[in-house]
Amino acid sequence: MAFAQPPDRSAAFGPRLDHLALTPAAAAVCYPFLLRAFHAVVVTQAATSSPFAIAGATLILAMAFGVPFLAFALACRPDADPVTRRLAYAGVATPTLFVFLGVVQVLIHSPFPDELVWCALWLTIAIWPQTAGNRAAATGPTVGRWRIVHGITAGVLCLYVAFHLANHLFGLIGPDAHAAVMKIGRLVYRSGVGEPLLVVAMLFQIGTGLFLAWHWSAAPQGFHRTFQVASGAYLSVYILGHMNSVFIYARGFLGIPTDWNFAIGAPSGLIHDAWNIRLLPHYALGVFFVLSHLASGLRMVLIAHGVDRFAANRLWGAGIAISALISAATIAGMCGIRIS
Repeated sequence: MAFAQPPDRSAAFGPRLDHLALTPAAAAVCYPFLLRAFHAVVVTQAATSSPFAIAGATLILAMAFGVPFLAFALACRPDADPVTRRLAYAGVATPTLFVFLGVVQVLIHSPFPDELVWCALWLTIAIWPQTAGNRAAATGPTVGRWRIVHGITAGVLCLYVAFHLANHLFGLIGPDAHAAVMKIGRLVYRSGVGEPLLVVAMLFQIGTGLFLAWHWSAAPQGFHRTFQVASGAYLSVYILGHMNSVFIYARGFLGIPTDWNFAIGAPSGLIHDAWNIRLLPHYALGVFFVLSHLASGLRMVLIAHGVDRFAANRLWGAGIAISALISAATIAGMCGIRIS
């Protein structure tokens, strides 16, 4: 006697959800609430000076910093399809995307809380591709000469990046030292010729970088290439958001100078303000990823020119460590720590 098979009810709702693929989005949804929790604990610590509050705040902030690195780990999955991998790369950019969203919310006078809009966007981005049923097929990256052009432009922009980061390190001495160095640099990069060229070069880097990231994310890559794509994805959003904050929000919307006080969110600072706390991981990872991305590019150039891969990887590792140290020093200065 034959028994009828029960219908597959899940088929009516499309393919089964890949719950691991949704992890970067879930972590991103939690990110603003981790920052809120950090602020709440910091306010408590300021009133009680409790060591438990300090430890709790440190743990919560570490969890917030862990969100993009969790997404990076999931982007390294060799069995992930392109949609899942690209969602993970987007998760890497969580801290800078949240700042970008916050600034846009202010510019458009949005009546909705940042957290509500953020959660709605991430849930839509995460669930819709999973249920659409049209998974992108993995294809090999074909980047042609764009990779070379992107690298050459990055080499030129290194001059500005090096000065800009060195300028921020002078914040460890004090705001006056930072302002004095910035005044010298602005003679070039804020000039009538220098600023437009810098903006065009940055926009070109964003465009070519996203193009390369899209193609390389179509198929699994090795650890170092995945890190290069992930850091580039973060920087693309970071640079675009930074220009939006400087040119549109500060200069156009508020009509204020983009000086040290603007950068650190004075008078409240980065740590003790409920909105400004989002700037701390945003800046810290921005510095870390711009330097480590350059280290990743240098690694590829060295290998292409015959340098032993093991030696190139060791140099890359040193670059990652230096990037982390410079990032920590930069944020320390922005949070009020002084060396003199």
